[in-house]
Amino acid sequence: MTVRRTTVVSISAAAAVAVLAGCSTGTTTGGGAATSAASSSSSAPSASQTVGDAAGGVPAAIKAAGGTELLTTTKPAGVEGQYGPVCKASDLGIAKIDFKSDTIGWAQSEKEANPFRIASTKSQVDTAAKNGWKLLTTNAQSNVQQENSDIKGMIDKGAKAIIFSPINSTGLGDAIAYAKEKKVAMVPVDRNITGVTGCQSVGPQLGSDFVQQGRRAADAMIKATGGTAKLAILLGASGVNVTDDRTAGFLDQLKAKNATGVEVIFQQTGDFTREKGKSVTETLLRSHPEVNAIYAENDEMGLGALAALDDAGKSGIDKVHIVSIDGTKGAVQAIVDGNFDAVIESNPAYGPSAQAALEAYVNGAGAPAVTITTDNQYDKSNAAEALSSGTAY
Repeated sequence: MTVRRTTVVSISAAAAVAVLAGCSTGTTTGGGAATSAASSSSSAPSASQTVGDAAGGVPAAIKAAGGTELLTTTKPAGVEGQYGPVCKASDLGIAKIDFKSDTIGWAQSEKEANPFRIASTKSQVDTAAKNGWKLLTTNAQSNVQQENSDIKGMIDKGAKAIIFSPINSTGLGDAIAYAKEKKVAMVPVDRNITGVTGCQSVGPQLGSDFVQQGRRAADAMIKATGGTAKLAILLGASGVNVTDDRTAGFLDQLKAKNATGVEVIFQQTGDFTREKGKSVTETLLRSHPEVNAIYAENDEMGLGALAALDDAGKSGIDKVHIVSIDGTKGAVQAIVDGNFDAVIESNPAYGPSAQAALEAYVNGAGAPAVTITTDNQYDKSNAAEALSSGTAY
């Protein structure tokens, strides 16, 4: 998936719904274009209404982040679902923003040695430049106290809104409370803020369905192994909804598919880093040399695992199967090289969608409390094309 192109379509005040649309160059499973979703404003729900989820079932993380039901029955392209209520900044006493003169902040959570984080920040910076916005940027270097300080510091420097990637789902209460006190708009991307009621502490949240990513990874692993494997799971960072959801989705899908032949014999956190993924896999190979499959909850850990396997003379899917999540070039290349079986995409390019959602939230008709975007998937059938086309980041 390339950088999302996002359009906010103004609808009548009675409808008060901003439709966020994404677009990918890969397979798109979302609905029609934004214009088709907005063309019949008479049938759109009002800001106080929601429509039942036609797809059936709301991801647990979405419920925890304040989303309850699907906002519209027509899904824009590149969007899995948009969950209500509709957030309006004025409800929190937040004034309109002049995006040509006011300052906006971007708070990155983790070190940008990770390609996901590099692409995430680049998307925000490039979109702001294209829009002519003044953008302050910070990086918390994987420290939750630092991210709280970064956000508060940008507010003290005059930022009227903060777009941020939370380092975890519950640790930014101090910064969120400060922003609310100062009447500063807050738009989380990638990871959800849990334990808050939708629209009452933060504005629209944008991210992927991490439970679904775990399910898709399980399906890919079952296919790769033929349903029989001694499996290790490299868990992401603790205290992050991404880790919890990708683990639950994966394990639940193994049960749902009755994949009893896939035996999970090892689970340990790799903290979403390549270095930790390598060291954990080195330990794994000593304690469980019979392992012949690894589920890595992000590409960096998967590539670290591959380095450890290579050192041990066990790289290659004929020896150890690997399925990971993110969609970075390194992991997709590993598919081409015969070292990974599949990669589930989690696209980091939230610049267009987040900045459009922010503008709708503060100056327009509002934006859905939670928007879940559509992600691609890579295997031997499409990995080479994804690399040549630039779809993999």
